[in-house]
Amino acid sequence: MKKIAFTFLVATALSGCHTLDLNPLSEASTGTFYANQTELELAVNDLYRTAFWSNDNELFSDNEWHRGQLTNAVIGGTMNADDAAVQTFWLNAYKAIARANSFIANKERAAANTPASILVRLEAEMRLIRAYQYSRLITHFGDVPLLTEPLLLEESYTVARTNKDEILAFVFSELDFAAENLPVTYATAETKRLTKGAALAIKSRTALYLGKWAIARDAAKAIMDLGAGYELHPNYAPLFTRAGETSRELIISIPRDEKQQVFSPAIYVQDNISRNAGGFGAQLPTRDIVDAYECIDGKPIDESPLYDPKAPFKNRDPRLTATVVEFNTQWLGYNYTPHPDSLQVFSSKENRKVPNKDTRAVAAFASFTGFLWKKGIDQTWPDRLVEDNDAIIIRYAEVLLTYAEAKIELGEIDATVLTAINQVRARAYGVGVEETKSYPAVAAANANVLRQLVRRERRVEFPREGLRYMDLIRWKLAEKVLTRPVIGLPDPAAQNRAKWPFPGVTPLDDDGIADYSGFGTDVKVLAQRSFDKSRQYLWPIPAVERRVNTNITQNPGY
Repeated sequence: MKKIAFTFLVATALSGCHTLDLNPLSEASTGTFYANQTELELAVNDLYRTAFWSNDNELFSDNEWHRGQLTNAVIGGTMNADDAAVQTFWLNAYKAIARANSFIANKERAAANTPASILVRLEAEMRLIRAYQYSRLITHFGDVPLLTEPLLLEESYTVARTNKDEILAFVFSELDFAAENLPVTYATAETKRLTKGAALAIKSRTALYLGKWAIARDAAKAIMDLGAGYELHPNYAPLFTRAGETSRELIISIPRDEKQQVFSPAIYVQDNISRNAGGFGAQLPTRDIVDAYECIDGKPIDESPLYDPKAPFKNRDPRLTATVVEFNTQWLGYNYTPHPDSLQVFSSKENRKVPNKDTRAVAAFASFTGFLWKKGIDQTWPDRLVEDNDAIIIRYAEVLLTYAEAKIELGEIDATVLTAINQVRARAYGVGVEETKSYPAVAAANANVLRQLVRRERRVEFPREGLRYMDLIRWKLAEKVLTRPVIGLPDPAAQNRAKWPFPGVTPLDDDGIADYSGFGTDVKVLAQRSFDKSRQYLWPIPAVERRVNTNITQNPGY
């Protein structure tokens, strides 16, 4: 059930070509708008949509690859100041900031007819949203213009970049205000609204990304102690489908619903589902992410005696089969196997054998990596050709791992660190954290061991949730990870059947990064990633912005 009305303000015509969007959504009626509670709520509700809330594209990482794009500007090393993704990111952030600034500047117009408690709560939501936009801007661009009130158009031409440390202090201050003035929970009819926990969650993530370990620790711990009812969903897989949209694990999620015209269209669905089920099998898990999951003994695949490259799903962390479709299992009504000799498969949907369009021996454009996503894909997708799952921004599992990572980096390794990690690991196995014989519980106290373990845990817990890219950036691993090729299965005529699906155990380095260079022609290079460490740890300031305002300087290398 969707909990926030998607009622958008009518006045959407805005100012000229200045991409900071200095005039807010209601600019056409700013002189009379914000006059009552209804108009204030409309202004806030308009910012509860995915244009203004999102994590990074998974395609910016080593977890996912799309057959049709080969590489994008991030993993292709071609990002520049005219890149459309960069411009959209910047534009949407400043749209939200402009609208928040206008709200804050004009909210008192409604003070006479709006309860004070409602007024301060709506202000807190807007200040949280504005802080969230700045947190994303500084983690991607570094120094950016800091705008805290509406500007006249002529004033905007003199705006310059503000040091990101000053902006970070502002972000933390705004989030503190929001945490103090937002409720811990809402009534059932409004459960998707921003809360005290949401403010603390953004604070903990932002602090983690920028190495402010003590602040990250304290904000995460505040959520853990909040009494808001946050807890891990008992079962990992359903959390990411429509069935999980009311889970108490979700701290921030943005409602989406086909009935309210907020959804991804058929092309997205078809890219993500099997060809047998009517899809394209184009948006794919990489071999890298599949090899990242431990075996059930808690050891990586290149250390565990339980791992068999000819049966790569056997004896693995259960999150693997919740995330990637296991070979020789029914999926969306068809047995899934990309084996080059499996020319027919049984369909439970049709109750007969059918041509196997998910092997490249039958359909040349079946999955090039051999893998398909399972995580977040609802069984209704093939029939509806609509994806309208709520967008998960932050959930409680991230808070637990943030707390653990921050404490490790502070040299504060204690039982609470192990418990935080083990809660996430135990949930993967469907058991309680105290059932240490039923899952590979962590008992290590060595900082280096725990650091690598938490990093691996983040990777296998959050694929497809948009967190991997910023992890690679902040850990300074992008220069290693995003310069390695995307690996797929050899063409059917060249596939050595005795080595299917993979010719051997993949070596993993201390960072858990796979090395496929020793497999020769037993693998196929699908695309070559590229990352320029001299410039790509920051994104370029959009060229269109600098053409309008030459006071805004460019990041190095662009």
